[in-house]
Formats: sequence, structure tokens, C-alpha cells
Amino acid sequence: MNSFVPKILRYESVPSTNNEVAQLASRGAEEGTAVIADEQTAGRGRLQRTWASGKGAGLYFSILLRPKISQDRWSLITFMAALAVSDALQEACELETEIKWPNDLLAGERKICGILAEVVETELGRSVVLGIGINLTREAYPKELVGRAVSVAELALRPVDREQVLAALLRALTRRYVQLQEPGGASLIIEEWMRRSSYGEGKLVRVTNGDEILTGVTRGLENDGALRLEIHGGEIKTIRAGDVVQVRTEKVRTEKD
Repeated sequence: MNSFVPKILRYESVPSTNNEVAQLASRGAEEGTAVIADEQTAGRGRLQRTWASGKGAGLYFSILLRPKISQDRWSLITFMAALAVSDALQEACELETEIKWPNDLLAGERKICGILAEVVETELGRSVVLGIGINLTREAYPKELVGRAVSVAELALRPVDREQVLAALLRALTRRYVQLQEPGGASLIIEEWMRRSSYGEGKLVRVTNGDEILTGVTRGLENDGALRLEIHGGEIKTIRAGDVVQVRTEKVRTEKD
């Protein structure tokens, strides 16, 4: 594939970095066009949730992708992105994270990063806007999320250099995006995701998708990243969308243990 070189546009404030990149895409922006903002006034996360985006408190970043892989594998873009953020936080801040299906990054079971990918139609073809929000300081999330969210500064116990985190993220994202599009890359992304997540195999979870609520044990991923969930009676359900939370019991042992 052609070399992938992100081009950064900087803003003091935007309603949403994803929206800004989508507008640029509609005007013919090149792949790799990215927006970083000091704040978002209408940031959002998965499932149409609001994403707190206080000024200077987080890394609010979106990038335009025009993947060359089959569209039935585009769902793996968020898995690729989660690995890239994990790589970046390890490199820049020496922080260990894990990934909650499909793409939230946790540290000590508290959310430190959210990822949102949205498909957009443009004159140059269907594309993906990939948004990443990393909590850099305590001010990045509201008081009601204390205990469920955390920031890089709280864990690193030192001031955080946003530019250092951004540079590490760009390096990791470039590497992982190229990897995803190489022969066999999708399988490698899934394998690495499984190594970095306790949610992939043998975890008792509750999945909520609209009015449907399922409880079961995770049994790996499909080749498009869908979660395999073993419910009562041994039936396997394939989950492609929903909110996953751990059921607070001891981790269930797999049958092969």
C-alpha cells in the first residue's frame, strides 16, 4: 500500500473533531488528514453518548482513513486503533492498559480512552473517520465518573506532555494501520487484541444492546471482531454491537483449563 502520512490540523475549539474531519472528507481531503483540538463543545462517544472534552484536559483527535481492505473487515479499524493507543501510552507514559471489547481502554478497570469510528460517504468513495479521546488530566471527565474513569496524569503521577503522547500515537497508529492492510494483518490484529484484553476469553459479562440484555461467558472473537458469547445452555451468540460490562464474580474458567 502507499505510505500513510498523517497531516495534522490544529484547532482551539470545535464541536466535534469527528465532525470536522467528516466535513473535510466531503471536500476531498486526503487520507491521513487529522484534526486535534484543545476542546470539543459537543464531543461524543459510542452509542451516542456525550464525551466530556474540557479545554486542555485531554487529547481530542480524529483522522480520515480510506482503507484498502474489504469493507466487511472495517470493523477491525477500532481494534487496530485500540492497540495503537495502548502502544502509545506505553511508549510515552509507561502506562499499562487493557482493552474492553470492542475498543475502550482501561487502566485499573477505569476508562482512560474512548474510540469512535464512523463511516462517511464522499466523492472519493466511502471512508472512515476515526476519533480518539484520551483523558490526560483529572479535568477530562466529570465528577460523577470518579471511580469509573481515570486520566494519564493520575496514573503517571507527573505532568503529561500532550505533544509527546500525540507523537507516540501517530507513530503507533501509522504502524498498526499499515499492519491491518497487509496480507494476514487482520488476523494479527485480532491475535494481539486478544493478548491485551481479559474480555476476549473466559470472562463473565453482561451485554446490553437496546432492549436486549444477555449474560454469558466470552469465547473469543470472529474474524471481523464480533464477540462470541456463550449463554445459558452452551449456545454461542455473536455480538456485533452493544455495551459490555464485567459481572462481578471470579473470572470463569475456560473448559480447556
